[in-house]
Amino acid sequence: MAGWLATGAVVYGGLVTALYLFQRQLLYHPATATPDLAASHVPDMRAVRLATDDGLDLLAWYKAPPPGRALVIMFHGNAGHIGHRGWKARRYLDAGYGVMLVSWRGFGGNRGSPSEEGLMRDGRAALAFAIGEGVKPARLVFYGESLGSGIAVALAAEQGAAGDPVGAVVLEAPYSSIAEVAQHHYFYIPARHLIRDKFDSMARIAGIKAPLLVVHGELDRTIPVHFARALYDRAVEPKEAVWLPAAGHNDVYDHGAGEAVLAFLARVNGFPRSP
Repeated sequence: MAGWLATGAVVYGGLVTALYLFQRQLLYHPATATPDLAASHVPDMRAVRLATDDGLDLLAWYKAPPPGRALVIMFHGNAGHIGHRGWKARRYLDAGYGVMLVSWRGFGGNRGSPSEEGLMRDGRAALAFAIGEGVKPARLVFYGESLGSGIAVALAAEQGAAGDPVGAVVLEAPYSSIAEVAQHHYFYIPARHLIRDKFDSMARIAGIKAPLLVVHGELDRTIPVHFARALYDRAVEPKEAVWLPAAGHNDVYDHGAGEAVLAFLARVNGFPRSP
């Protein structure tokens, strides 16, 4: 019996060690090919470069907002690249908004390796670019998709603390923290204590000083909806939520998410719905 217990302990220890060492490979799934504007159905956008404060030069796609309109900065999730979100950007471009699709380090032909600290630097570079283009923070919409919701929350909280809040924040399939989601999926190890990139939105969400919309599928198995509900409960007003009973993680736009976001933006801060 003692031998079996010792063997089990060794196997368990090896599993925990492997998960710890390879956790970023489990979290981030970049497509490394450089995406194409035309193939992604956004030929009216242009490729720009974002300079991070640690010396990286990152690809982004950008179309300036018409005068008086908002710029939607889209922070995508943990897989693929910005080309896979062209269809989503198309909806907001066609509604009369400017759009920036931000590509993370290590994704879409960019140098570097993703981490929470690195993605925060990438997000700040996108914000600096937008401000350099003459877009005031009050005319910015931070749109965070899945993993990118953590960056949207953190940057919006930073702007709130600085007294220069953004115009609105939209979170698609967000989480309370990646550490909590990891613990849910890896319940048999102390995952929350081993995660390096915690993306603790729960600790930051109350710092957002802008209208907030949370959209989440109630059938989401990747980030179960109770994590989003907990995050929403911690947020301060003004806030709205759309819980989609038939949607999972990647199909919220098949169940009305796009219409909900456009309706929300039409209501807040005078953002227009169409040209």
